[in-house]
Amino acid sequence: MKKSMAFLCTILNLHAVEFQPVHSSMQTYLESHTFSHSKQKIKGKLYGIGADIHFDDTEIRFAYEYGRTDTKQPPLTRDLKVQKFFFLYNHTLNKQFDINLNYLSVLDDNIAITNGGDTFGAGISYRPSKQWYTNFTQFYTNYNDFNVYQSNLTLNYKIKLGAYKIKLTSENFYINIDDKKQNSFTKNAQKEYFSSALKLHTHYNDWHFGAAAFFGRRAFAVMNDGFKLQHHAMEFDRTYAAGVGKNIGNAVIRVQFIYQRATELPLQNKDVEVRNIRLLLNYKF
Repeated sequence: MKKSMAFLCTILNLHAVEFQPVHSSMQTYLESHTFSHSKQKIKGKLYGIGADIHFDDTEIRFAYEYGRTDTKQPPLTRDLKVQKFFFLYNHTLNKQFDINLNYLSVLDDNIAITNGGDTFGAGISYRPSKQWYTNFTQFYTNYNDFNVYQSNLTLNYKIKLGAYKIKLTSENFYINIDDKKQNSFTKNAQKEYFSSALKLHTHYNDWHFGAAAFFGRRAFAVMNDGFKLQHHAMEFDRTYAAGVGKNIGNAVIRVQFIYQRATELPLQNKDVEVRNIRLLLNYKF
């Protein structure tokens, strides 16, 4: 935790001294989640704060989040507390190519064996035109008991219809789990997963609308462009999301609803439903 906070402060100090931001922002978010049919979890809350800093041809994004979840005792012996850190470095090489480096860390988890796990990612983006954009990123996650290799391929298409700006996104995830030693988290997991998603984002005047649907099963996945890490032993087979947002001056307020269905792998407990409501505030400076 101390190392990550020191690294974060170094980034901010370097930026303040050496660079002039072009269009940057800060973000904070609050998320509540409830579980149905779970044998381990009841409900919880998640708090996050981060920033997106731009200078010249470089973008730096980072976020810190803290979550707490009420658990069922037994089988668990305490409530869950989790801290995570996310970092992205993106550099534009020219009009067509970008490169990105990612780092994610489970700073602290007082229950899971994935506590202390680190994820590293590297990728390249290609823009053949103003409408099309594609990215390939390879992630590697190192936990004490197992490793996860994940390949992401994303394709974006933008179009403008009158006053509407529309963005369509297709995402594909290939996940490979490599056990270093036997453990309860991966015992009932598949060795390989393939999952895909379709996303829609519409911008009209000061309003934003979004929707997403995920297909196929996944476990221990890196999501949300490297800003979400599913490090608990849950195999998801359904995910649906919808959201709305509005610009108010330099701020953007968004509300998102997410529904997921999963299997708790250690207990082989199926049809666990997770409902998330997320409130986000973004301020541009």
